[in-house]
Amino acid sequence: MKTPIFPTLLRFLCVGALLLATSACSAPAQDANAPATPAPSQASLLEQIKTEVGNAACDSTEQCQTIAIGAKACGGPERYLAWSSKSNDGKKIKALAYAQAEASRRQQQNDGMLSTCSIITDPGASCVAGRCELQKPNLNGGSAL
Repeated sequence: MKTPIFPTLLRFLCVGALLLATSACSAPAQDANAPATPAPSQASLLEQIKTEVGNAACDSTEQCQTIAIGAKACGGPERYLAWSSKSNDGKKIKALAYAQAEASRRQQQNDGMLSTCSIITDPGASCVAGRCELQKPNLNGGSAL
């Protein structure tokens, strides 16, 4: 049985073009006299997110939101965090969460880390006793929606 050459050749050409394109990209040159400012760590970014979220006070479930935190090596977030739109528009929380996920991905790539590749779904959030909390998973196998 013969293997078609065209699809294999096309695949190699695409990979080669992708490698060539990515190798052409470079970081902007830095001034040798400028002090290097290290990127914020995952832990410091997570603390900033928690500070921004605060106590996640709410009057109703409509004010409760979730944000994906961290990144797994196989893709997707490590977990979710509940926050409230009552006194926060979420822009800074989202920017910090994005930066924290990027820092997590870089660290995993540098360390050659692997993950379980399990999927963590957004549990949603609800207002419980004046505070936004992640909803508990439905263990009966049914949908909470």
